[in-house]
Amino acid sequence: MIDDAPLPPLPARDPEGHKGTFGTVCVVGGCALWESRMFGAPALAARAALRAGTGLAKLTVPSPVLDSAVALTPSATARGLPTDGDGRLIAHEAAEVFDTAASDADAIVIGPGLGPPHAGAAALTIRSLAHAECPVVADADALNALAETPDFWLDLRAAAVFTPHPGEFRRLAEPLRLRGDTTDHSERPALAAAMAQRLGVIIVLKGAHTVVSDGLRTWACERGHPCLATAGTGDVLAGLIGGLAAQFVAPGPRVVGGVELPRPAKKPLDLYDTARLGVQAHAIAGEAWARDHDATGGLLAEELADALPGVLESLRS
Repeated sequence: MIDDAPLPPLPARDPEGHKGTFGTVCVVGGCALWESRMFGAPALAARAALRAGTGLAKLTVPSPVLDSAVALTPSATARGLPTDGDGRLIAHEAAEVFDTAASDADAIVIGPGLGPPHAGAAALTIRSLAHAECPVVADADALNALAETPDFWLDLRAAAVFTPHPGEFRRLAEPLRLRGDTTDHSERPALAAAMAQRLGVIIVLKGAHTVVSDGLRTWACERGHPCLATAGTGDVLAGLIGGLAAQFVAPGPRVVGGVELPRPAKKPLDLYDTARLGVQAHAIAGEAWARDHDATGGLLAEELADALPGVLESLRS
C-alpha cells in the first residue's frame, strides 16, 4: 500500500539560532586513485547540506584531492584521509581520521565519489553505519562497497538512509536474494519496502517517481522533471537529506524499553519523513529550474543545490 499521508511541514528555523544550532554534516567521499580520481561528488553533497540550512559541513576526503574538493565548496571545512602511493585509503589510519571528524557530527553522508570498491572504502562505510550516535546517509559508492561485503547487514547500527539508483539497488539486492525489476513502477514500492524491512533502514529508490520506504510505510514522489537525470544530482540529494537530518532528526534510539520517547521540540522529524521532504524538495527544485530555463535538459548539479533554499522555504507551511 502506498502511503498517502501528507508531508509534514518543514520545521521553522530558530530565529535566535547560531551555526551550532543548525547541526554539522560530515561528508565522507572522494577518491584519489589515479584511474578514477573524484572530488566533485563530495563537494556537491557538502554544498547541498549547506544549502539545506545546516550550520557546518565537514568534508572528509582523501588527502590528495582535499584542496580540489575545498576549492569547489569553500564554505566547508575539510580533513584529509591518509592514502598510500597509489591513492588507496589506508584503512586503519583513515578510520582514526573518520572517528575524529564524525565525533561531533549531527549527520553523516558517506559514499559520494568514494570510488570503486576497495578495502579502505568498505572499512569506512561499515564504520560509519556502525555509528549509532547520529543519522547516516549511505549513497553511491558506499552502497557498492556494501554489496561486495559479506553479511554487511550484521554491522548496521545507525539510523540510516540508503539512496540507491536502480543499478545500485540490484547490486545490494543480490546478496539479500531480493528479485524484481527496479524500473517497473508497479514493482518498485514493494522492492523498496522489502529491502527496508530486511535491513532496518530507510530506502530511497531513486528514479522517476522516487520511492521512499521504512518497511512499514512506502511513499512515491509525484513531482520531478527529466532534467534531473544528469551527473551529480544524486550527490545533491544525499547532501540535502543529510542536511535536513542534522537539523531536524533527534540522535539515538527513540524507543527505550518498548516506550517511544517524545521528540525534542527543535528536532521533531523522524528519518522517514525527513527523507520524503528531501526527495520532494529535490524534485520541485528540478521542476523550477526547467521552468526558469524553459528547457528539458542542461541542468548542472550545483544549480540544483543552489535552488534548494527557496524550495525548502515553501515547504515550511
